[in-house]
Amino acid sequence: MGLPGLTAAGWLLLLAGWAAPPPGGAVRPGTLPTEPAPVRGGLDARPAAAAKRIEIIVERNERGAARRVDPNQVFATGDLVRFRFRATFNGYLYVMNHGTTGSFTLLFPKEETGTMNRIEAGREYLVPMTENGWFRLEGPPGYEVVYWLVSPVRLSDGRSALPVPKLPAAAPALNPSITPRCDDTIFRARGECIDHAAGLKPVEKDAALPENLAPFSGAASRELTFVKSNRTAAVSVSDDSEEPFIYTLRLAHR
Repeated sequence: MGLPGLTAAGWLLLLAGWAAPPPGGAVRPGTLPTEPAPVRGGLDARPAAAAKRIEIIVERNERGAARRVDPNQVFATGDLVRFRFRATFNGYLYVMNHGTTGSFTLLFPKEETGTMNRIEAGREYLVPMTENGWFRLEGPPGYEVVYWLVSPVRLSDGRSALPVPKLPAAAPALNPSITPRCDDTIFRARGECIDHAAGLKPVEKDAALPENLAPFSGAASRELTFVKSNRTAAVSVSDDSEEPFIYTLRLAHR
């Protein structure tokens, strides 16, 4: 069977033998690694037990097998990647990529990646939501900015359920003069090309959101705690509000 493809914003979606996911999505419960002692606001911080929290693992296709990689990894253009995530609360997930070309691509939910974007506490999901689906990193070298909008309640425009905000028009290329670089110390010690400008990040203070996310500007300004441990990244918000929150995953490739 051929591999249907979708190219835009520096990404190519590959789906082999796609089928609609079962209710709740592709579920693969598992135990994620423990984390170090808390340091509020740092990457090694452990949020309070009551926090709304979502954990993300980045996987790369290596000779047909999925391998967990550091989210700060500098990828090669053409690499196939996907995301594995799990939340501690019920809600809804929307994922959009701002590619190095400046174009925007809806990664999830959509027909090719899975249309059931409701997440259930404690369950593990894939994006794309199929075991054989991958995203290919394409376009000029740089940083793809993947926006994750997580909402405890279904989004609405006041009249009906809002499946996902409409995609904005293409913007100028993202920092075309900036090329991801390896941390030489880590490269010498572990042989891995790690760039600390990549990985899970809050939306920068006063940064302009893409047009379709601008109505959720309050979601980008909420106080978030970020965690990174053993190739697992996580973000949490400690209040009990039902408001959505936004964060980004910067994927470096060259």
